[in-house]
Amino acid sequence: GTAALIWNEIIREKVTNFIMNQSKEQRILNFVLQNAVRGDPCSVVHTIDKYCSQKEWAMNVGNEKGLILDKTVEEANPSVALELGTYCGYSAVRISRLLKAGARLLTVEFNPEFAAIAKQMIEFAGVQDKVKLLEGSSEEIIPQLKKKYEVDTLDFVFLDHWKDRYTPDTILLQECNLLRKGSVLLADNVIFPGAPDFLNYVRKSPHFQCTNYPSHLEYMQVEDAMEKAVFLG
Repeated sequence: GTAALIWNEIIREKVTNFIMNQSKEQRILNFVLQNAVRGDPCSVVHTIDKYCSQKEWAMNVGNEKGLILDKTVEEANPSVALELGTYCGYSAVRISRLLKAGARLLTVEFNPEFAAIAKQMIEFAGVQDKVKLLEGSSEEIIPQLKKKYEVDTLDFVFLDHWKDRYTPDTILLQECNLLRKGSVLLADNVIFPGAPDFLNYVRKSPHFQCTNYPSHLEYMQVEDAMEKAVFLG
């Protein structure tokens, strides 16, 4: 798994970027703009999956774990959802297409290049009315959610950013009183590349009830899993 990632993420990507004079993320966006149906979020998700499974690997949640994400979102039926780690906007589009009328998703992205790509992806998918992209670090934005973004509590949180931020950001969500009884956290990549500190924290905490969903790393046959942690108050 690690060797495959190094090949895809570092060697192959750098060579292709140099030859084509554009980033992989820009190539994904271009493929969507040329091949997906404007205003159709399902078409956008499917087109990204097609590109990343057939042409270049990318760190979206992907089609297999995407079904776990879908099921969790549908069960939580959130009015206010938070995503940490937007990347190209794949999961923001995937989540937003399942939101009920009047519900909103706040998605946080630290990398300005990724944020610019995601903004275009979200608009092309036609879900910009449901999604607000917040650019910056999670540790800065989480404490601003109540006052600046008028969030009372979060019904659903998707953790898919830096793995070493999973635990501190979960603690921050608790400290800022952003979780209510029944709030659902779903964390990606808990096996590969892995988030052992997070698993240790939520599984040992009396405030969370956890469920593990074994799966595979996006677009690969590498073992991975998602962890659902329901806040008990």
